[in-house]
Amino acid sequence: MSDAPMSDATSPADSASFTPESSEADASAAELSTGQTSERLQQELDSLKDKHLRLAAEFDNFRRRAVKERQEAGWRAQGELVRGLLDAFDDVARFARVDPATVDTATVVNGVALVEKKLFKSLAGHGFEVLDPTGHAFDPALHEAVSTVPAEQVALDGTVAVCFQSGYVINGLVLRPARVVVKQWNGA
Repeated sequence: MSDAPMSDATSPADSASFTPESSEADASAAELSTGQTSERLQQELDSLKDKHLRLAAEFDNFRRRAVKERQEAGWRAQGELVRGLLDAFDDVARFARVDPATVDTATVVNGVALVEKKLFKSLAGHGFEVLDPTGHAFDPALHEAVSTVPAEQVALDGTVAVCFQSGYVINGLVLRPARVVVKQWNGA
């Protein structure tokens, strides 16, 4: 190291790098670089917008297709249910054309009972159940109490005494609650 004091003057090589001409070149290079960057960013933005629009369109198409498939599945299920009922409907149609003068009432009653049995068997194949809770505990989720009667003993409190109208359930969904009379213990 030299013991000479440092001067504030810059060396000729250093002063050449700070000329006004070189700073203009740097500025135009920066503008060119900024222009390219801006153009590249605009292209990327356009690409992302296009991708977004395509994804939105695909999702909209998916949503429409899912709604259509759900509707078609419902229609197929309804068709299967009705197909199972067609035999019973044919039997009812035959009963509608019976000449009352040639058929006794016992035959008609037996025929209607057979049609009812056929209907319930077909519906049971689709998860349909008839609720007749007579003698069972009252369940407000499945039964509708229309009145009460006194219970003979405390153990019968809350038991269904009479079922006025059967209830119906399909696959665990209550279509109509059973309308019932419930026994109630009064402490007598």
